[in-house]
Amino acid sequence: MNDGTVTLPWLVFRQDDNGNRYRVGRYATRAEAQEIADTLDGRGHRQLYWVERLGAKDAGAAPGAAD
Repeated sequence: MNDGTVTLPWLVFRQDDNGNRYRVGRYATRAEAQEIADTLDGRGHRQLYWVERLGAKDAGAAPGAAD
């Protein structure tokens, strides 16, 4: 089905040093999202960045948070 919309199923999240979580952006491919997360993580700040697929169970939770 092609209704002219763009699907951006890959999300990059950030958690700051106070535990606040934010969605950084949405991307078409996992590789693109991971590249953004890696670039941001490489800046040396104390934030945590991770990638999730839209609709994934517990989307928005930090990796390992629900383990």
